[in-house]
Amino acid sequence: MTELHLPWLECAILLPLLGVAWIARRPHADQVRRRCIVITALTLFCTVGAWQDFATLHRFEAHDRWDVISHLIGDEVLVIDELSAPLLPLAALLYLMTTVATLRTKVRRFSFGRALASESILLALLSSRSPWLIVALLAASTIPPYLELRSRRRPTRVYVLYMGLSVVVLALGCLGTQLHGVPGTAPTWALGLLIIGILIRSGIAPFHCWMTDLFEHASFGSALLFVTPMPGAYAAIRLLLPVAPDWALQSLALISLVTAVYASGMALIQREARRFFCYLFLSHSALVLVGLEIATPIGLTGALSVWLSVGLALAGFGLTLRSIEARTGRIALTEFHGLYEHTPTLAAFFLLTGLASVGFPGTFGFVGTELLVDGAVQAWSFVGMAVVVAAALNGIAVVQTYFLLFTGTEHFTSIPLRGRLPERLAVLSLALLILGGGLFPQPGIASRYHAAMQLVHARAHLSAPKHHADHEATDSGPEVLADDAATVHKSIAASSDWRSAHVSDD
Repeated sequence: MTELHLPWLECAILLPLLGVAWIARRPHADQVRRRCIVITALTLFCTVGAWQDFATLHRFEAHDRWDVISHLIGDEVLVIDELSAPLLPLAALLYLMTTVATLRTKVRRFSFGRALASESILLALLSSRSPWLIVALLAASTIPPYLELRSRRRPTRVYVLYMGLSVVVLALGCLGTQLHGVPGTAPTWALGLLIIGILIRSGIAPFHCWMTDLFEHASFGSALLFVTPMPGAYAAIRLLLPVAPDWALQSLALISLVTAVYASGMALIQREARRFFCYLFLSHSALVLVGLEIATPIGLTGALSVWLSVGLALAGFGLTLRSIEARTGRIALTEFHGLYEHTPTLAAFFLLTGLASVGFPGTFGFVGTELLVDGAVQAWSFVGMAVVVAAALNGIAVVQTYFLLFTGTEHFTSIPLRGRLPERLAVLSLALLILGGGLFPQPGIASRYHAAMQLVHARAHLSAPKHHADHEATDSGPEVLADDAATVHKSIAASSDWRSAHVSDD
């Protein structure tokens, strides 16, 4: 393992914490917002620097040394690899865009200090591989939303019950797998506890009630930042994937598949915009888990690509809904609102980000969704069909909500509702990334394929006896990997052909 040229990860994690102290004694809300924008922008710069520094090393992993803590826990504290390299800038970008898109009318309701603290915790989580450190950071990340619910005098019972149960079962599951001592042969009860903890934290049915409750009672921005980076998926990769046998992964994949279809159906019938967004996100996050638990190179590549595309698309989608809610209050989906004439820019962003989340051609998620379906079909044919059904229902729900919000009637108001410059900049930045990733998917898909292969090799070494892994690698491994690589290249070529055909038509 090599060391990064500069301590980018350390700076990215410490900057938000220093920012909390910097804004603590500034009573003027607008000044606090401006300082928070500066801190989140610098944090994004550090995460991008870590990504580029890692790319120049041409290594599978790199780290920043925190020697004292490393000696205490017996493992590297901050590690960046193929999996976490793009996730860190994605998380930092979400916090920056949410801060920028917060209007002056909302600055007193959105806690910038808690947002910076949660960003620091999230970045530390995404650069950690030690099981106990991951569990501790997952527990710490639940504190800022709880404090917000308390400060808003909203009920906390459901949130505390589910988050507390998730932390406890994850800790017990990690304890069981480590006490057993033999990699790949963890006891069934420990694996079951890990699966339950991941299901709860990811909001997989029937453990999804806390997520709808959080969107109902917390501020939209805080709820968005808490769920959109998908820390439950990260916990599944780091805690469960290396040690779980095939039956455990298949069980988690099937439960997630049922949740994806169920949540997509629920999104169609919601009567309130926040709940609609919550179920739409639940469906997509469940699809990511389906691909992760297939544990094949194609399925993992698709899932990791969809993870990035959904994070970008649904973040922009949620920020658009948040901007509309800032003008009209809580949005009911029982009637037409006719807001297009007042907010045409937000309407365009709403449709773009919503369709991008379901893998519309020309967007970042197109190739990833295709790879996810291919991997699911290779595992079980009915899983691929269910993935397509869930994506189709999500697309219908997005278009239906668009018509309810922006068409159908004429909206009269004496107050201008046009999008403000910060909102347009935030969502436009995400839209450019979504379209850029769709028109030029090769770098992103190649990076996710390398991360998938790294996870497959790690699972092969940890889950099986060494002689069996060596035998498998010398016999059928090269042919399987060559077929998977060919499938990835075909998907990228199909996306390039689609782009070329539409450009020539224009």
